[in-house]
Amino acid sequence: MPESYVPKEAMGHGDGGAAALAIGEAESLERRPGAAPPGAGPPVGKPRSLWSDAWHDLCRNPVFVLSALVILFLVVIAIWPQLIATGNPYRADLAKAQQGSQPGHPFGFDTQGRDVYTRVVYGARASITVGICATTGAALLGSLLGGLAGFFGGWGDTLLSRLADIFFGIPVILGGLVFLSMVTSTTVWPVVGFIVLLGWPQISRIARGSVVTAKQNDYVQAARALGAGNRRLLLRHIAPNAVAPVIVVATIALGTFIALEATLSYLGAGLKPPTVSWGIDISTASPYIRSAPHMLLWPAGALSITVLAFILLGDAVRDALDPKLR
Repeated sequence: MPESYVPKEAMGHGDGGAAALAIGEAESLERRPGAAPPGAGPPVGKPRSLWSDAWHDLCRNPVFVLSALVILFLVVIAIWPQLIATGNPYRADLAKAQQGSQPGHPFGFDTQGRDVYTRVVYGARASITVGICATTGAALLGSLLGGLAGFFGGWGDTLLSRLADIFFGIPVILGGLVFLSMVTSTTVWPVVGFIVLLGWPQISRIARGSVVTAKQNDYVQAARALGAGNRRLLLRHIAPNAVAPVIVVATIALGTFIALEATLSYLGAGLKPPTVSWGIDISTASPYIRSAPHMLLWPAGALSITVLAFILLGDAVRDALDPKLR
């Protein structure tokens, strides 16, 4: 090293510069490896992904928080209705038929003297079960068929498009009346199967469009050039970036499916007694709307709140996941 070289830290008056240099060297030796030097700003974190940004926005959205709390409450009472309703939804007392609110029975009684409050609480189980199961089935089937058709293209893509057009041409209510009228089961599964049968084409089109858009990105082409197979491309590179629109559509469709189940049950083609359902209770109470409106208003109100909560949740998720709306 040339003799004229003087470290910048040692520049000063007399021994002061050497002392400052010695203190700096001691601090550097005592500092942990990888720690920021004194005076440095806060460390820069990793850039957040789309999902992190979406979750951050959702937590700050009061519509999402409120709708999520309502849905969480509905799911809890669907699993454990005994938490807020200790009565039996099938217990009837004809002496109290169509009577209004009484102590211990805030919603009154129906035409057979059954507690309307208890039936409203237990009715959440059927509606939530149909909505979640039908949405899950339609999303899985539609995503699988639409994703494969969009990725591989060719005759499979054409066949799926024509098949989806056929299902889109079937009127939902009329199809439900024809299909479910031949079923005698009193469980929720025939209704779930029918909704999945008519609900997957919409999600398949969304999934197909998302996969077609994602596979044209540069990172997918680079992975293919490096030798990645179709399975790795689909699962590792395309699916995580194409699933957001499917989640949005499925969340909104969940509320629609619950309303569809109630409509079919109201028409007598959906769920059948002795299953406790909001649609069945609305159908039973509709002729008595003038004499006993409480029999209709409470199950209809519960159905409206549930459908509205899921639709608002889907709108909030859409706003958070769609970059164009940021």
